Amino acid sequence: MHSAFSCFHQQLPCRNQCFHRAILFQNSPHCLEKHCAGFRSDKLRCRATLTKPSRPTAHPSPAHVTQRSSPDAVRGQATTFESLKLHPHDSASNVKLDLVVAGGGPSGIAVAERVSAAGYKVCVVDPAPLAHWPNNYGVWVDEFAAMGLDDCLEIIWPQAKVHLDSGEQNERYLYRPYGRVDRTKLKTKLLQRCVQHGVTFHETKAASVQHADGSSTLTCSDGSQLHSAFVLDCTGHARKLVTFDEKFDPGYQAAYGMMVEVDSHPFELDTMLFMDWRDDHTKGHPEMREANQKLPTFLYVMPFSSTKLFLEETSLVSRPAFEFKELKERLQVRMEHLGIKVKSMTEEEYCLIPMGGVLPTFPQRTLGIGGTGGMVHPSTGYMVARVLGAAPVLADAIIDQLAAPSDKATHAGAPNGASSEREAQEMTAKIWKAIWPKERLRQREFFTFGMDVLLKLDLKETRQFFAAFFGLSDFHWQGFLSSRLSFPQLMAFGLALFANSSNQARANLVFKGTPGLVTMATGLAKTYLPDRKQ
Repeated sequence: MHSAFSCFHQQLPCRNQCFHRAILFQNSPHCLEKHCAGFRSDKLRCRATLTKPSRPTAHPSPAHVTQRSSPDAVRGQATTFESLKLHPHDSASNVKLDLVVAGGGPSGIAVAERVSAAGYKVCVVDPAPLAHWPNNYGVWVDEFAAMGLDDCLEIIWPQAKVHLDSGEQNERYLYRPYGRVDRTKLKTKLLQRCVQHGVTFHETKAASVQHADGSSTLTCSDGSQLHSAFVLDCTGHARKLVTFDEKFDPGYQAAYGMMVEVDSHPFELDTMLFMDWRDDHTKGHPEMREANQKLPTFLYVMPFSSTKLFLEETSLVSRPAFEFKELKERLQVRMEHLGIKVKSMTEEEYCLIPMGGVLPTFPQRTLGIGGTGGMVHPSTGYMVARVLGAAPVLADAIIDQLAAPSDKATHAGAPNGASSEREAQEMTAKIWKAIWPKERLRQREFFTFGMDVLLKLDLKETRQFFAAFFGLSDFHWQGFLSSRLSFPQLMAFGLALFANSSNQARANLVFKGTPGLVTMATGLAKTYLPDRKQ
């Protein structure tokens, strides 16, 4: 999840950033502990409610919000990744590596450090491995806590909020803590492990990969070549190395946002504003109002203090992508309506996230994770917690295959990896199957169906949809957002959503959802066919 996400930035005094919501990956939707050994997640009692909680409504005590040390403060108190001495890769050496990782984002570094910790030779190819990650990440706290990463959160809001429309009767409070990831802490934590376990770094860009005789050769933009047993593509939606059988035609989540200092604002400090679908601000702008009723956008707000905010106008999903110019205009009109006067802006964001679309061809010899591996939630755009949760699953599968030859009694001491191209194909097929088991493929088909429905909803229908969605049990709406529901549970979720909808909303779901149901059924049928042979 990095530059390949097509996040376009205008240079300002502070590095511009893009918020990406998060999804936790589990190989089995029922079993998190298997992939997060050593960490336990407390079950949080979280719910959506119509009524306002009995707590201050304007600017509550800062004690309600957990403020962590800021990145600047951390830099002054402890070692951060900027000061780490990474192990450089010797490009003149012809030593065969066990794994080459193309891309130094969160998922790539997480996989690299775990594979290297098992004693294997790993190299990360990235042109600037010590650069700051430009993307901002917002996550549900329980997801990061389950992975032992709750110490990498900068600020935590104890609850979130949704405005379906104007009026208190259209408010929904979500009692599920939400946090902003401290990217400096997260990157420092992962890179320190890489240094500890001997991961090397090659400061250039990956250009192409070739596979032959059970080995892979990565050619870099500087002309150097790295030979390894496996190559992992972590280049995001640039999809630099993995291949696709079909045209990549996703939906797009577009957002324009800014970090600002203001005189004052109307938001509760202990509440992250998750979605605001109100459109009162468009009443004096008839063209904007009409356009918003057809293609609605919502406001997303992180209040840091009584004078500091991150605000973002977001198109949940559209095809083609929503224009940034129009998002910016809608946000400005909304801020004027809310009486927010900007004193200064330190960050400006132009963010475009491809959602859904076809998965890479698999099995294939090049491995993939993150945006490259099709792991963006097709209905929501969430990703960072999912890929960090997927990293140990993928890493362990790679480790198993690297060790497979020497694990055989007749091949004790054999070199790591495959001895033939056929064996390498069989190994990568097993790795792909580990991160995309049948259950996960069926789950993604359902999520893509959800995206197809959302693409067709206008403002009124979108409000009806989310009124039903956040009126479901915690198990269902939280499980959907965090990819924790198995496919049978997702079917139950769909039936519950339908039952919880108004008659008009049901009619819309039937009329606009039928084509997507046919597509989903076709995709599901493929998951019951025998595994594809290379």
